[in-house]
Amino acid sequence: MTAHAELARYRKTPPPTPNPPNPPATSTTHIDRPRPGDGPLLWRLARDSRTLDLNSAYSYLLWCRDFAGTSAVARDPSGRAVGFVSGYLRPDSPGTLLVWQIAVDESVRGLGIAGALLDGLSARVAAEHGLSSLETTVSPGNLASERLFASYAARHGATLTREVLFAAEEFPDAGHAPEVLHRIGPLHF
Repeated sequence: MTAHAELARYRKTPPPTPNPPNPPATSTTHIDRPRPGDGPLLWRLARDSRTLDLNSAYSYLLWCRDFAGTSAVARDPSGRAVGFVSGYLRPDSPGTLLVWQIAVDESVRGLGIAGALLDGLSARVAAEHGLSSLETTVSPGNLASERLFASYAARHGATLTREVLFAAEEFPDAGHAPEVLHRIGPLHF
């Protein structure tokens, strides 16, 4: 199926209704920058999510070292990572934060931690670098992610557009779903 056909099929499905505004993350949860020592915990959170493409443990260590400024970790009172969002500023569009992965430990899902991670990270990146838009890719059918990003757009009064970024046939492994780019903007902080 071509990218055009995949997008047409995807667009026939109405966008998910955004979740109501996120309930506040628990008052004991702290949003922080990741440290290299968080890499193994982030790898486990990604693995245990059962929806994210799992990268090597080494890549999470490097990510926590080299992209800490554009990533965030949610910590419980003991300091343990219970959620994370990884991202980077696009080199050809430095006002655009691309969210690579976001995951929350199953034991604390539903508490607004994913929304708090996105809000906290985007506010920090906006203050430190300037931020006009946020991008991410979502596989069709991942309703939790679609709702998360639709809610983010609504909270920030921004427009959400979608288009196929990478069609299924562009991936070397058979059975990979297309990656649909969600672009949110303009953002104002």
